[in-house]
Amino acid sequence: MRKTLTALALVMAGAVPALADIVVPNLSYRTGPFAANGIPYADGFADYFTLLNERDGGIGGEKIQVPECETAYNTEKGVECYEATKGTGAVVYNPLSTGITYQLIPKVTADGITLYTPGYGRTSSANGKVFANVFNYPANYWDGASIIIKNMLEQEGDSLEGKKIALIYHNSAYGKEPIATLQALAAKHSFELVEIPVDSPGQEQKSQWLQIRRDKPDYVIMYGWGVMNAVAIQEAVAIQYPMDHFYGIWWSGSENDVVPAGDAANGYKMISFHGTGADYPVYTDLKKYVYDAGKAAGDGSNPGNVLYSRGMYAAMVISEAIRKSQEIAGHAAVTPAEVRDGFEALDLTEARLAELGLPGFAQPIKATCDDHGGPGTAMIFQWDAATKKWNAVSDWLGADTEVIDPLVAADSAAFAAENAITERCN
Repeated sequence: MRKTLTALALVMAGAVPALADIVVPNLSYRTGPFAANGIPYADGFADYFTLLNERDGGIGGEKIQVPECETAYNTEKGVECYEATKGTGAVVYNPLSTGITYQLIPKVTADGITLYTPGYGRTSSANGKVFANVFNYPANYWDGASIIIKNMLEQEGDSLEGKKIALIYHNSAYGKEPIATLQALAAKHSFELVEIPVDSPGQEQKSQWLQIRRDKPDYVIMYGWGVMNAVAIQEAVAIQYPMDHFYGIWWSGSENDVVPAGDAANGYKMISFHGTGADYPVYTDLKKYVYDAGKAAGDGSNPGNVLYSRGMYAAMVISEAIRKSQEIAGHAAVTPAEVRDGFEALDLTEARLAELGLPGFAQPIKATCDDHGGPGTAMIFQWDAATKKWNAVSDWLGADTEVIDPLVAADSAAFAAENAITERCN
């Protein structure tokens, strides 16, 4: 009881949601070893909803309340935050943690609330036949691994036969997610996969990079988070590993990861399912209604960076799903069940993204009952240390569905069997 009350106190430190408001809790982490990454994401998430409230009066006339609850990237605290906030009328959760996500899947399913996990969480929740209340569009961990391999194939003349690829990963549920996919891709493309775990938080990696220096992999893929990423890049520099052969998943590709290494990080690659930088029309409105009005969530240093953009992306998708739910329900004060239906009917087009001030920022999403995973696409970006910018070096790339789809089907079928879930959408 004491822990639950503590979490509730944290939430209610902000504005108490009015009964008529739509509540979207922000399960953030501004403290702990991953705060440097959690802060910009939380800022982007909060600022986008503030923009909608200040410029538009909310969504469909309903203000959006975003009570914030600190998880410190701790699974137990994340669950406490969920339990403390769900009674406020919360319609959707976005915890930015695979560990928290795994614990919340059965809870949101029982409670009829939506769990939105863009680019993280349980990959097989892309299968809406089994995971009715979970959505992870536009892309998942396995898509990301496949897209990285696809880009390597392009670099190597469409063959990776005989190559050695190392996966250095956060030794957690998150970091382990791509292993089965990469093993399947290794079998398909005849490359050798070397798996190298790094214990959280990842500040000590000397032995891992000595192994990489010894094994001499042709490419390195990183599934890291927080300080682990910056340390890995600096260790790669120390052993003179070529940056243009070093790829990060979208959680290993922010300014926080590369800036500490200085000019030596030049050429490092990452993938992203959205654009980077602040050169989008939406930032004009954010400046007018949020930043200049003194209503920004942060200190003003994060807008336009990768993780701020990702938090804003998540808020944008959630807001569009809420808008869709209002359209379907025929009223603005939508319930959690109606918001779930909005997520499943989301049709986010290129034209709509342009209307939102985000032209070309992301790929369209058209969800269905069985497809909660989206297009599964991303772009390759490369760090330019001189300009301190991420430059796109590929078009949008799609995942290898020949490999990914059977893995999603097998994992979701196992989950359904373990939890006595009858598939829907038939």
